[in-house]
Amino acid sequence: MLTCDICGEEVLLEEDMKTHLLLSHLENELHCPLCSLSGVSYDELCFHISNAHPERQHTAQGAPHLISPSGSSSATNTGGTEREKPQTSQSCSARDSWDGVGDVSPTGATGVPTDLRQPKQNNTLESGDSSSGETASTKLRLKTGSPETKQASVRHFNEDSNGPESQQHNKAKQKRLSLTRGGEERLECPMCSVVCRDSVSLQEHVELHLDHGAAGICAGSPGSDLALARQLQQEEEVQRRRQEEAQEEKEFKKLQRQFGLDGRGGYRKQLESTMERAVAKGLMAPSEFHCKRAEMMESLASGVDDGRTRTQGVVSALQEYYQTEGRDCVHVWLSADTDHYCSSAGDKGWGCGYRNFQMLISSLQCIDVYSSFLRDKDVPSIPRVQSMIEEAWKEGLDPQGASHFNQRLQGTRAWIGATEMYSLLTSLGISARIIDFHQPTGPGGTHPRLFEWVKQYYCQSSKSSRLPPRLIQTALPPLYLQHQGHSHSIVGLEQRKNGSLCLLVLDPGSSVSDTRKLLSRDTISSAVRNVRKFPGSLKHKQYQVVAAHGILSAEEKQISILNSRTLCAERIP
Repeated sequence: MLTCDICGEEVLLEEDMKTHLLLSHLENELHCPLCSLSGVSYDELCFHISNAHPERQHTAQGAPHLISPSGSSSATNTGGTEREKPQTSQSCSARDSWDGVGDVSPTGATGVPTDLRQPKQNNTLESGDSSSGETASTKLRLKTGSPETKQASVRHFNEDSNGPESQQHNKAKQKRLSLTRGGEERLECPMCSVVCRDSVSLQEHVELHLDHGAAGICAGSPGSDLALARQLQQEEEVQRRRQEEAQEEKEFKKLQRQFGLDGRGGYRKQLESTMERAVAKGLMAPSEFHCKRAEMMESLASGVDDGRTRTQGVVSALQEYYQTEGRDCVHVWLSADTDHYCSSAGDKGWGCGYRNFQMLISSLQCIDVYSSFLRDKDVPSIPRVQSMIEEAWKEGLDPQGASHFNQRLQGTRAWIGATEMYSLLTSLGISARIIDFHQPTGPGGTHPRLFEWVKQYYCQSSKSSRLPPRLIQTALPPLYLQHQGHSHSIVGLEQRKNGSLCLLVLDPGSSVSDTRKLLSRDTISSAVRNVRKFPGSLKHKQYQVVAAHGILSAEEKQISILNSRTLCAERIP
């Protein structure tokens, strides 16, 4: 009498057993008689029963397991009860004699591979942490053949099943084979390998994945890998933000240093530091240091520039030069007499805006319209100019600019530009305009519209309809020209025979010795080259011009103060 190892049915002949296995178990889907597991091979099912249902290994009377070590089988009904079946030597051969049932490793006296008879670490069906036997079932899908082939395959399985990758695969496989019970729907989690009994359990399980507080619920599962990836992404994001903040802080400090807002001190401190370094290098005697320091303190206390960087008579020297030279010029316009002020050791690198204001004040003092109105005929020092700008802010001029400098300029090395120049002139009661050439208007990034506007500015003094003379000495103050990083003073304009225009510019960056070359007839021809600025020399993206044009009444001054709250320039084009 032969007994089926799967369902326990008894048949008489070996051919009947083959037919039974073919019809009942091979053509139909194999399923576990103790739970709802299905869709696996014969060996997977056998190994599942031995691992997932170890409590069935012996009955209370000592009956053998469904697949007993002795090779006999005991039938188990669907209700889970067992009944003893008489042992027969043919019960094991029924499985081994038919090659189409499945892939079974050769057995010795026991009928079960020796490597598979291992103690189980956990018999809980729902834990998903059973031993690595289930993965072994996937590796036991051997083609039936000679005993030598089967033994080699079993050895290969035993070697592979000991590795870490095999152990991880065993856990995932055992979850799928052990979590399903009688007839219930198998719902696998999309984020890990856990199989849930119903849709409600699956939803709760997935919600635990999405809950950040339960990110470690499935350690080692794809869900935990996702949580780890998110954590790494968050750490990278935090690190990136820190790097960006550090870079922004570095650039901000660089800008502060560039614009003199880093707290290094102003004109006085820079001049003292420069003289101290000169004494340390032996370039200045200590006695000379103390004398110059005393003179500096006296000048700062009076608020008047000491005149050490001033060069007078520059425009007059240009007028004499064009009377006899420069025959290739059709017309030449010159501003009112203007003194040149260059940077000193106390303001080197940041004082160009203040020096251009000193040039403008020196010219306004020579013009009758402005000289009678200006209260102080002395040119102020740089610290005094800084305090004048602060006073203009207190009057309400340019609140945005005041906020940019935190309402403070004295004691700093802050750069000033066109808006501060406008505030200074308006505070003094002088009408001013800001013209913004915000983009190039010619080929190669040039600004021909800027040159045309300067020509119109100088031509306004010539009201006669007759052809102007070759040299025109006007009573107009110089123009303040600002671009990124530097500023100049325009004191004249050339118009050549080919129609091209050329600006005559005084640069605060020029030294006293270079500027005084304009005063000598022997050197003025070469020195004028440094004064000329052709269109190809002005290729910055943006230029701003500040022009003084008249005196403001008290009412006009108040209107200008109100309008400066939203200070707007005249844009060309």
